[in-house]
Amino acid sequence: MGEDREGGHTHEQPQWERWQKERTFVRAVKGVYGEVYKNLLSQPRVYKSSDWNWKGGPRLFGRKVINPQSVEITQMIETHLDVYAPGSFGQKHGHMNSAVFYILDGSGYDVHDGTRYDWDAGDVCIVENACVHRHYNADPAKPARVLVMKAKPLFLFAHMVYQKVVEYPSKEPVPGFEDFLPGD
Repeated sequence: MGEDREGGHTHEQPQWERWQKERTFVRAVKGVYGEVYKNLLSQPRVYKSSDWNWKGGPRLFGRKVINPQSVEITQMIETHLDVYAPGSFGQKHGHMNSAVFYILDGSGYDVHDGTRYDWDAGDVCIVENACVHRHYNADPAKPARVLVMKAKPLFLFAHMVYQKVVEYPSKEPVPGFEDFLPGD
């Protein structure tokens, strides 16, 4: 457990693996131009999400498919798949970059700076820059699956690094879904 100090009070926060290890947010682009260009052209154009493991749980799982840490094709965008267990929600957090959520399956809602936005499969939900938000799966029986696209690496490169978890998701599974896994 780590500690977070706010307003003179110290309280324990759960640790997320991805927030506790060193990651690559922006790679160095160095070398002879022709070689750098040739390397870029040689990168795959199709990435199988099934090549990445699901991380997280028991309420929120993610596959971080495209980011500067995992592939060399781009440094400007990050794309990942998230699956919310039935009736669950993710962390309440904020970050400088905006995000585009394409809802693949399920129904739910987001709360951005206190305002609720309902969504269903096929909808696109925009998380605006710098708002505090949380994503909710409103269906008590089915998972919600979303594709998330954002320019987070570009924002980090510009030193717009603010990101903070206000409230972590529960580490307790949703009752009745103790063995929930996101599937493929």
